[in-house]
Amino acid sequence: MARRLPSTPPNLAGFSYVRALGSGGFADVFLYEQNMPRRQVAVKVMLAEVVNDHVRQMFQAEANLMAQLSTHPSILTVYEASVSSDGRPYLVMEYCSSTLTERYRRERVPVPEVLRIAIRIASAVETAHRAGVLHRDIKPSNILTTAYGHPVLSDFGIAATLSESERTESIGLSIPWSAPEVLMDETAGTVASEVWSMAATVYSLLAGRSPFEIAGGENKSVDLISRINRAVPQPLGRDDVPPQLEQVLRRAMSKKPAQRPASMLELIRELQSIESELGLPQTPLEVVMDDWALSTVGDLEDKTRIRAIPSPVPNRDRRRRRSRVAETTGGQRGDAAARGARSGSAGVGSLVAQADAKSTNRVAWIVVVASVLVIAIGATSALALIRAGDDQIPTVSDIRSEVSGATIRFTWDAVGGTGSESYRIRTDDGGTSVQRGTTFTVDRPDADGVCITVTVLRDGRPGVPSPERCASA
Repeated sequence: MARRLPSTPPNLAGFSYVRALGSGGFADVFLYEQNMPRRQVAVKVMLAEVVNDHVRQMFQAEANLMAQLSTHPSILTVYEASVSSDGRPYLVMEYCSSTLTERYRRERVPVPEVLRIAIRIASAVETAHRAGVLHRDIKPSNILTTAYGHPVLSDFGIAATLSESERTESIGLSIPWSAPEVLMDETAGTVASEVWSMAATVYSLLAGRSPFEIAGGENKSVDLISRINRAVPQPLGRDDVPPQLEQVLRRAMSKKPAQRPASMLELIRELQSIESELGLPQTPLEVVMDDWALSTVGDLEDKTRIRAIPSPVPNRDRRRRRSRVAETTGGQRGDAAARGARSGSAGVGSLVAQADAKSTNRVAWIVVVASVLVIAIGATSALALIRAGDDQIPTVSDIRSEVSGATIRFTWDAVGGTGSESYRIRTDDGGTSVQRGTTFTVDRPDADGVCITVTVLRDGRPGVPSPERCASA
C-alpha cells in the first residue's frame, strides 16, 4: 500500500524547518532547528484535513498529558504546544532517533538490552497508570532513543484516563500489539490490556517480528486478529532467550486478563528477577513511590531491586536429596547436632578460660559472651533455618493440587499482609513465575509429574520458600 507524502511544514516563529521525519494517520513529524535556545527539535503537526473540534481536544489532551508525565526519564520530553499560522495544532518535542524500530527487524537485539528497555518503558507506563492515564498504543515504533541511548516512550495521542477508558470511542488500533479484548471492542483499554501490549512489544524486540506474525505466511489484519484471539503466539526461535522469560511473556499475553500480571509493576518485578537469574545487574525501577519520599538513597535502591533466585536443583539430584533428607530423621540428625554442639562447646570453654585467666572486668566479660554467642550460632548452623528475607514475610504452608487429564492445578491460601505481596512459583524443571493469584496451572506435565515451591514476595523481597508439593497426572 502506497504511503502518503508528508504535508507542507508550517512556518513557525523561532524555528527553521530541516526535513520530514515521519507520517501518521493524524499528524506528521518534522525536524526543526530552534533558534533560541539553539537545538534540534521534533515538531508534531496535525493534518489540516483531520482537524476538527474532537481531534483538537485530543491533541490538547496529548500535550497536557505529555507535559505532566515527561519529567519521567523514560517519557519523551515536550517543550511547548501551540497552533501554527495556518490553524494546525503542533507539539515541540525532544528530538530522538527511531533506530530501535528499524533495528529489531534487521538484527538480533541482545537479551540484556531488551530487558533494560522493557523495564524502563514499563516503569514509564506504570508512572502513567499511577497518574490515572492509559497510553493505549504501546508498540515498538513508539519507543524512541535519546542521543544518550536511553529509551523513551512517545505518542500519547490516543491516551485516555483510567476513569474514561470504558466509555472512550476506539479511534485507532495497532493490531499486532493490541490485546484480544481491545480488538473485540470489549474495552477501550485497561491496565491488563496495557500489560498485554507491553509483553507483545518485548516479544517483538526479541523475535524480530510481532508475536502472532508468521514469516512468509498470511499476516493481514484479519489473520493477526484471529491468531491473537486464539492466544497462541509464535515461538521466539532464539536459543539465548531463557525459558523463564518466554514463560513470563506468554503469561502476560494470556487471553484472559485475570491470568496476566496484575499491574505493570508486577511485570517489572518478573523481568528484574530474570535479570538476576542471568547474573545481570538489575535495571532500577523508575517509579515515584509516595511512601519512599522520606527514604534514604540506599533504601530506595534496595526497594527497586529484587534478589536473585537460587539455581534450581536438577530432578535426579532432587530425588537423591529427598532420600538423604529421609535418612537424616533420627540418629544421623542427632549425630550432626551433637557434633555441632561439641564443636561449639569447645570454643565456649576456651573463651571462658581465657576470661577467667585475665580478670573479672565487666567489659571483658561482655566481649567474651558476645563472642561465645557468635561461635555457638555458627557451630549449630546445621539446625538453623536461614530465612531468605524479612522475618515478617509469611510463608505458604499448605499447597493443594487437583488433577484433570493432563492438567495439574495447584492452589494455596492467600497470606495476610500489606497488600503488596505476590508469589514466586518455582517448578522442579527450573521454571519460575511471579503472580498475585493463588492458583498455578501446569499443562502437559511429564511422566514424573510436577513439583513446585511457592515463595511470598513483599515489595520484591522473598520470604522462606514453602515445602515442596508434587503431583502427577
